[in-house]
Amino acid sequence: MSPNETSTPSPEEAEPKERVGHSFRSLKELVDYVSGKALPPAASEDAGQAEALPFPFLAIVGQKEMRLALLLGLINPSVGGILLIGPRGTAKTTAVRSLLDILPKVERSLCHYGCLPEDIEAGGQDAVCPDCARKYAEGQPLTAADRVRLIELPLNARLEDVVGGIDERAAVTSERLRVRRGILAQADRNLLYIDEINLLADDIIDAILDAAAQGSYTVRRGPVSATYRARFVLIGSMNPEEGRLRPQILDRFGLRVIVRGLDKPEERLKAYRRVQSYLANPRGMSLIYGKELAAVVEEIQSARAQLPKVSIPDKVAKPAIKLVQKMGMDSLRAEITWFEAARAYAAADGRIEVRLDDLREVAPMALRLRRSEFMAAYFSSQEGEEKEMVGLLDSLGRKK
Repeated sequence: MSPNETSTPSPEEAEPKERVGHSFRSLKELVDYVSGKALPPAASEDAGQAEALPFPFLAIVGQKEMRLALLLGLINPSVGGILLIGPRGTAKTTAVRSLLDILPKVERSLCHYGCLPEDIEAGGQDAVCPDCARKYAEGQPLTAADRVRLIELPLNARLEDVVGGIDERAAVTSERLRVRRGILAQADRNLLYIDEINLLADDIIDAILDAAAQGSYTVRRGPVSATYRARFVLIGSMNPEEGRLRPQILDRFGLRVIVRGLDKPEERLKAYRRVQSYLANPRGMSLIYGKELAAVVEEIQSARAQLPKVSIPDKVAKPAIKLVQKMGMDSLRAEITWFEAARAYAAADGRIEVRLDDLREVAPMALRLRRSEFMAAYFSSQEGEEKEMVGLLDSLGRKK
C-alpha cells in the first residue's frame, strides 16, 4: 500500500485473486485503481430530506499518505492513533468521515455493563454481571459482530460529556444514582475523532490522555463510581496556523501525516468534479463506488485476520532500531509505531513477514515530529553537572 505513484492496471490486466467480489491482487492495487478511474456523471437529486452519506473514501483525489495512514489504523489499532496536520481545505475531515463506508467489524458486548468473555477468562464469573455469568454458563454468546463506529468529539464538549456524569433521568424515575457513560466509554473499540484538536481545553485533553494510556477510566460522582473501558484509535486533525499541540497529546499519536494541497492542476480539477457530483447527488456518488468500497471492507477484514501471524525478523528490526537511535529519538514509541505500521502494511499485502521495504514505506509518517529540541538542549546543559558529580564521586573516600 505504497503512497508513491504506481501504474494502475486495468481490470482486464489485473491478475485474479481469491477474493469474493473483486479480482485485484492487493488492497493497494484496488485503492490506486479506483482513485484514478474516471467518474461517470451523477444526475442531480433532491428528495428534500437530509441524509448523512459520507464522501466516498475511494473518491478522494491524491493524498496517498493520508489514505494509507487511515487504512493502517483500521487494520492495526496498535499503531497508536493518527494525526493529520495541514491547512484548511485539504480534505482532512472529509477523509476521516469517509471511513464510515469501510469500517471493519469487531466483537461487541451485548451487555449494558460491557461484559466480555475475556473478563471471565481473566477473573472468573465474579468479573461479570450475574446475567452474563448465567449466559456464559449456558453457552450463550456475550458478544455479537458489529461495525466499528466513528465517534466525533465536539470542540465545545464539556468534561462531563467526555467522561460521563450522574444519570439524572435514572435518579428521578428510579430514585437511584447511576453514572451515565461519556464519549470516551462510547469510543471503546471504536475510532475517536477530534477535529481542531489543538484547540481543545486542557482538562478534556488530560482526560483523553489518561484513558488512552490506561485503556480504561473511572468516574466518581459523590457516593457512586463506575469504571469504563476506553480502548480506541485516536484520530486528530489540526491546522498549525491556529496553535501548537501540547507535547503530551502529540506523543499519543503514532502516525503523523503532513497534509498538503494538491500540486497538479489536473488533480485539483478532478477533485472539483468529484465534489460537484457528490453535492448534486450523494447517494448516486456512493453507488458509483459501492462495489469497490465493499471490496475494500473485505480486504481490511482479511488483513486484520492476517495480522497476528505477521512477524518482524531480527535482520529487519535491528538496523531499524539503529536508525531510530541515530536520529536521536528517546521514546520507544518511535519503533513500536514504526513496526506495528509495517506489520499492518505487510498484512494488507497478504504476507506474514515484514520486509525492509515495508519499513521504508511507513517510516515518514511513523518517525516524523519525534525529536525534541528542548530535551536535547536540556540534556546538553546537564552534561557539566554530570561530569562534576562523577568526578567528585570518584574521589569520595580516597586518602589525601
